[in-house]
Amino acid sequence: MDFDFAHYMLTERGKGKENQSVRSQSKEAYLKLLAETFNMNRSRILAFKNKPPTPVKLIPDEFYSSVHQSKPSKPLRRIPQMQQTPVRTLDAPDIIDDFCLNLMDWGSSNVLALALQNTVYLWDASNGSASELVTVDDENGSVTSVSWAADGQYIAIGLNSSDVQLWDSTANRLLRTLRGGHQSRVGSLDWKNHILTTGGMDGQIINNDVRAHSHIVATFRGHRQEVCGLKWSTSGQQLASGGNDNLLHIWDRSMASMHSRSQWLHRLEDHTAAVKALAWCPFQRNLLASGGGGSDGCIKFWNTHTGACLNSVDTGSQVCALLWNKNERELLSSHGFMQNQMTLWMYPSMVKIAELTGHTSRVLFMAQSPDGRIVATAAGDETLKFWNAFGTPEVKKAAPKAEHPGPFPHLRRIR
Repeated sequence: MDFDFAHYMLTERGKGKENQSVRSQSKEAYLKLLAETFNMNRSRILAFKNKPPTPVKLIPDEFYSSVHQSKPSKPLRRIPQMQQTPVRTLDAPDIIDDFCLNLMDWGSSNVLALALQNTVYLWDASNGSASELVTVDDENGSVTSVSWAADGQYIAIGLNSSDVQLWDSTANRLLRTLRGGHQSRVGSLDWKNHILTTGGMDGQIINNDVRAHSHIVATFRGHRQEVCGLKWSTSGQQLASGGNDNLLHIWDRSMASMHSRSQWLHRLEDHTAAVKALAWCPFQRNLLASGGGGSDGCIKFWNTHTGACLNSVDTGSQVCALLWNKNERELLSSHGFMQNQMTLWMYPSMVKIAELTGHTSRVLFMAQSPDGRIVATAAGDETLKFWNAFGTPEVKKAAPKAEHPGPFPHLRRIR
């Protein structure tokens, strides 16, 4: 596109090469000036003559470091020494030291139920009074499980004879007895509205509609040995079951069937010992924590939607029970040999916050008060202890109310 330069290259440059030997000094000077005029040295187009200047940082590095430091990770909650010892200790004589049973539950009416051999006792936490609900006869054998309904008035009692009794705790009256479902003792129970789910030594899990005359509405078969733990998710959509066969099953409510064997949603075989401890996370959907027995000793976390194991922590001892803190991202586990302790963990880092010791035998049973602050534990040492494990929840400051912008927020007000 540069016609002057093109004309020179076609005419004068060729002539110069042919007559290089006869060039005069004046001719050389003329050609040099001509080359500079037409900018013949074009080899450094778009290249800097000198090293490019260092770019100026409009935002200093200190700004970024201050931004990251403005939101530090939440520090571990400090547990005062007084909270690491029980606030109350009661006698629990003749409590059955059996890993697969579930002998304690704390209802929404703030009454704790505890089974000791053939008798179920009720302890009212509001006034500290204790009373006897029922003593079953030897023909039905010992009480093997207890579970409060959501209203805190009705309680289910599983028996060694395979029967399940329903009691009105307010009237101290037997309402009905569920028979014909299991072939042996009923060691685990859990409620979902009017459905009482029972798990037996026969490996069966049965949904019972307590309103209906024919109470069996669904049966789940997947365990080869005794069902040790049962827990419905908060939504009531999924049921978790752990067994003495080291299996953990996740069942979906929509797949339950009365006429055929219900198929599990997930069969999880990662534990190497009996699975009793089960706890659904209160702040994250489809998150389940499970604990393995003596030869396993692991707490595992599951995505029950996909069946994936999210994390596994080796605690070094038998995991007997698990409870989530309702107000903080914390998990409490109870253990057996050697320390018989409770361990408070921060989730999801699983850093130990504190260890609560006081029992001299494995801590088989844990229950949480309705407000989530107090934890009751019962162990083979025949004691019932109460711990301020989770403490008083922090009161969150209310966010300041934003000024109402009015109907025309985009217009500036005239002062």
